[in-house]
Amino acid sequence: MIKRQQRLRVATYNIHKCVGFDRLRRPERVVQVLQQIDADIIGLQEVLSVRGRRAQMDQAKYIADAIGMEYRMGITRSLKGGVYGNVLLSRFPFLSDRTFDLSHPGREERGCLQADVAAHGDLILHVYNAHLGTAYRERQHQARNMMRELILDLDQKNGARILLGDFNDWTRGLPTQLFSAHFAGEDIRRKLGRNRTYPGLLPFLYLDHIYYDPRLVLEEVRLHKSRKALITSDHLPLVADFLLQPLEETSEDNRRRAS
Repeated sequence: MIKRQQRLRVATYNIHKCVGFDRLRRPERVVQVLQQIDADIIGLQEVLSVRGRRAQMDQAKYIADAIGMEYRMGITRSLKGGVYGNVLLSRFPFLSDRTFDLSHPGREERGCLQADVAAHGDLILHVYNAHLGTAYRERQHQARNMMRELILDLDQKNGARILLGDFNDWTRGLPTQLFSAHFAGEDIRRKLGRNRTYPGLLPFLYLDHIYYDPRLVLEEVRLHKSRKALITSDHLPLVADFLLQPLEETSEDNRRRAS
């Protein structure tokens, strides 16, 4: 019996602490942009969550509640009386999550949030949401540390991996080289062509990316350029639509490549 292929929409979005080009902090605008995108799995970077009387100050919980998704937060540091870091949102149940440190001496703290998600059927998605540094040598250090985690996880886990986030690698340096060799994802760059993700109003740098395992077949990729998105953050959301290959098809493809 032929199994029906399932579709999956994934997005990555640096929300800049919900501060837009008008310098106003408006989490409700982020919610509106994410509702427009309607993704199944979303990685957010630069999220600030401060618990208090105003629900909107706890950005992770406020956004997740407003769009009706589960969330996990990977904390990288304390900030303004709260916590700051990366967030994963999912329509599917979370099975586990962890954060591993990517900080480099003398630089701002950085991290990667990794979560396992029970997606369609028997498929477990291993999702990594990273925000790398702005210095060249810092990113080299972070890319090597991430590859150790990714290779270890490849040996220990069944399913499909997705690595997304803000990689700050406008030079196409070591992070791009390592992740492109280990994952699919260069086709996303080709399909986007001259489109860039930063800064939002007049983007000229390609900072945000989605890498993925071959079990995911890329159907479409785009930047979300609604009028709301153009003012909501200094980054544009990157959105990718995938088809999920049945497990037996993926195994057969792997056997053919190995023979």
